[in-house]
Amino acid sequence: MASSVASKKDEAFREYALNAPPMRLLLSVCTPLALYQSLQSVFKLIDSLMASHISSNAASAIAAIGQITAMISAIGTGLASGGSIKISEAYGKGDYELVRRRVASVYTLSVLVSITVVLVFVPFAGPFLRLLNTPEELIAEGAGYFRVDLMSMVVSFLGNVYIAIEKSRGHTRRIMVMNLAVIAIKLGLSAYFVYVLNADSVMIAVATLISQSAVVVFAAVTMPRDEGAFRFSAKSVSFRKRVILPVLDVAYPLSAEKIFFNYGKVQVNAMSGVYGSHTVGALGISNNIGGLTTSAQNGLSDGATALISQNRGAGKYSRTVKLFYCLLLVNVIVGAVGLGIIWLLLPWMAGVFASSRDTFDVQFRDMIIAIHRYEMLGYIALGLNSAANSLLLGYGHTKIAFIINVVRVFVYRIPILWLLQRYTDMDYTAVGVTMFASNLLIGITSVLMVIPILRKIRGMPDEEPPASV
Repeated sequence: MASSVASKKDEAFREYALNAPPMRLLLSVCTPLALYQSLQSVFKLIDSLMASHISSNAASAIAAIGQITAMISAIGTGLASGGSIKISEAYGKGDYELVRRRVASVYTLSVLVSITVVLVFVPFAGPFLRLLNTPEELIAEGAGYFRVDLMSMVVSFLGNVYIAIEKSRGHTRRIMVMNLAVIAIKLGLSAYFVYVLNADSVMIAVATLISQSAVVVFAAVTMPRDEGAFRFSAKSVSFRKRVILPVLDVAYPLSAEKIFFNYGKVQVNAMSGVYGSHTVGALGISNNIGGLTTSAQNGLSDGATALISQNRGAGKYSRTVKLFYCLLLVNVIVGAVGLGIIWLLLPWMAGVFASSRDTFDVQFRDMIIAIHRYEMLGYIALGLNSAANSLLLGYGHTKIAFIINVVRVFVYRIPILWLLQRYTDMDYTAVGVTMFASNLLIGITSVLMVIPILRKIRGMPDEEPPASV
């Protein structure tokens, strides 16, 4: 039977989260998540690298389809993030009965969402790709990959919920180690399929499916055996308003934000196609290279969101502001360091992605370099955006986060690219300029929108944290 009290380990982490020096807390809890998110970017780069070995067309197809699956996966990602935020808040309050019920209910919802996605999208993969204006040559190359990738994405829904809940209780090192195992499985299988069997891009998706399944198997084995309030029990599932409505209220703006954001990126891909289908692939690889830096910032921010939510739940509002400023500083440093490293390594990295089984595609390499030379200039601005999102989500302002990310694509990105295509004679470098401009503007916008919220928080007196129950 699931417990309504915390284990000693969970109670100890709660005390640490509410009382440790903010910078030490941020770095100790969030650094493994930064590494985890960076490894996820490595995961995507591996797909691109393996596909590039097959052909530039395969790399372009996977890049384009990756944005589409990211759009669909936003449904599960929003649920996982919303669950993590509200579980963390209840954890900070010491309401372990509510923690227990939310854990079980979020897991159950993720299963229902996964089944729905399979039934809706898998049978209609080809028509769905055409609906999103995917170039026909990329559909021919990637439709099979897309179907398998959808299955992988559904499996990852369940894994992401498990990871989000583990994040709530500070098990960030476990997340990092588990992801290292996933990367090892993925790398080994992909290399075997592509370099030994000379398989096509579909087998890259199969490798992803197998590796993501390992997380779900691990979760299924450990969840029922867990201690305290975080143990899964079917008897704890509850869809009462107090339990699930706050989760859904936070989750649906997050899902909508990610769906709109990734839909916007799909449209940018379609617009980039006027420069040739290889430009879509070059942009996707550029995004993945940038992810080595920005995903570390996002990992830090994800961890900080849980910490801010916990401290908010305990009434320690001044600590949430300190955590935000610590995160802002660290994200700026990560952005600056990432910019310096990628600036030096970019020609070599682009060359690796331009090498296939049969040839070295000089034009593809030059496209990647030209686009990312501009995109990388937005690393620091994206760090500001990521930190602002962390504070917003920690306080449940998911609708404001939704607005910011919709503005990022539909106000700052698509219109700028349209203007450059219509009123200048720029070549594919217009895509890179658009990425830089939109990222810079959203960094500035995020800071401006979070200033009044910071002022409001500073005016809130700290409360005595409630006793554990």
